[in-house]
Amino acid sequence: MSDPLQIALAITGASGAPYAKRLLEQLLHQGITVHLMISAAGRIVLADELDWKLPARAADATKVLEKQFNCQAGQIKLYGEQQWSSPLASGSHSVPTMIVCPCTMGTLSAIACGGSDNLINRAADVMIKEQRKLIVVPREAPFSQIHLENMLKLSRLGVCIMPPNPGFYFRPQTLEDIVDFVVARILDQASISHQLMPRWGE
Repeated sequence: MSDPLQIALAITGASGAPYAKRLLEQLLHQGITVHLMISAAGRIVLADELDWKLPARAADATKVLEKQFNCQAGQIKLYGEQQWSSPLASGSHSVPTMIVCPCTMGTLSAIACGGSDNLINRAADVMIKEQRKLIVVPREAPFSQIHLENMLKLSRLGVCIMPPNPGFYFRPQTLEDIVDFVVARILDQASISHQLMPRWGE
């Protein structure tokens, strides 16, 4: 039985940390328990793009994030890259949706090939084998034929491929507006309500 109040979020080393931050903020704001995974490269990008220098120990990093987002204790469950004791490593967990945002081409390739050499890749593999919702937000430009073939392979398996391509028909005024547009589309795919953007025609 899946639990709609839980979601898995993986942050990898592609540029796009503002998307991950806003997405995490929105999930926590709605009272959702977030099973969070951050790759080593993801930590570097978070430091470069957001000045987030998270402690190495998961427990210490969790406290920093709980304070930053002013969320309830236990709402963020942060796992290490090799933490095979995480519920996400098994198909018996009840998390219905996983989002990889942003998603590197290396992570995309590992997921497409069924590689499970770290918790992020294994968690994604579990979502596919259990036929649960997996959303990947690939951030690269341009895409090579290898990238496109991996995305097509995953799409045929039911994975949602969500490149962070903002629309400009709503006339964004700030960088935050552009980030919100992308995050709103991700939340839509995850069937999570939000008030980030008006619906077309509203």
